[in-house]
Amino acid sequence: MDSGGSGLRVVLGTAERGALAQRSSQVPVRTGSRGIDPDHLMAQLTPLVRALSAETGVLRPATAVVGAAGLSTLGDALRAELPGALAREFGVRTTALAADAVTAYVGALGPRPGAVVAAGTGLIAIGTDLTAWRRADGWGHLLGDCGGGAWIGRAGLEAALRAYDGRPGGSAALLVRAEERFGPLTALPGQLYPRPDRPAVLASFAPQVAVCAEEDPVAAGILRDAARHMAESAAAVCPAGGEPRIALTGGLSRMGDPLLVPVEEELARLLPHAVRVPAEGDPLDGAVRIATELAAGAFTLPREESLLSVESPVNPI
Repeated sequence: MDSGGSGLRVVLGTAERGALAQRSSQVPVRTGSRGIDPDHLMAQLTPLVRALSAETGVLRPATAVVGAAGLSTLGDALRAELPGALAREFGVRTTALAADAVTAYVGALGPRPGAVVAAGTGLIAIGTDLTAWRRADGWGHLLGDCGGGAWIGRAGLEAALRAYDGRPGGSAALLVRAEERFGPLTALPGQLYPRPDRPAVLASFAPQVAVCAEEDPVAAGILRDAARHMAESAAAVCPAGGEPRIALTGGLSRMGDPLLVPVEEELARLLPHAVRVPAEGDPLDGAVRIATELAAGAFTLPREESLLSVESPVNPI
């Protein structure tokens, strides 16, 4: 499973045949006073897995891998309760709980030293020399995720509001796009602030910033700043020796040249020793790879409680 700011995706399969079918939900898992809510996650996950079981014939999966955004800082309840819940509901015997950055890394690079910037609704960078993990950012849309989709969308909306007010730094082009997307901007705070999926709503405006960037210097500047933030996070976690690989994964990689060209320039400036490679797969592919290797007893990447832990509940059924 891959759980992020825009919802969750689930696949079911076997170690021999790989992923057989996929289902998704567009509702993000709630975060409350205990962090990521395991009950809400199970409420979303259960009907998806039941439907996948009926479709694939895989009735009692033995191994589950959950890649979750925010796990490292908001995952205490998930680590305490989810392995037992998966065991009771589906008969799972081994559960790996991984930060979405870890599944992004494994999906993009596999078991090789390097760094991955996972840039979707949020943004986190993770690197390893195969003995330990290092992470940077991933602090959420209020405190960080600098350069991620919500960050870009928020910066674009701020530029639109500056133009609306007549303040310096505004963008008339982004103002037009914002009014097309959200209606009168005087109503924008009421549309955003009460919503539990606020990061996803902000990130939905990021593609409009990319569209405007070719002609609008304010929009182009937002994407250059985003590229710099991405490269700085990558530099903070990338192994210093050898020729580590570096990849970008997540939805922002689909924004095209307005973002990717300055990202490449910043990575070349800050990490000249790293080898830039395309991501082999996405975070869900990484979760499948971890599950397959765990089932085969072949998983070798470093384990760390806040980023990647493996649990086998005692007397689960």
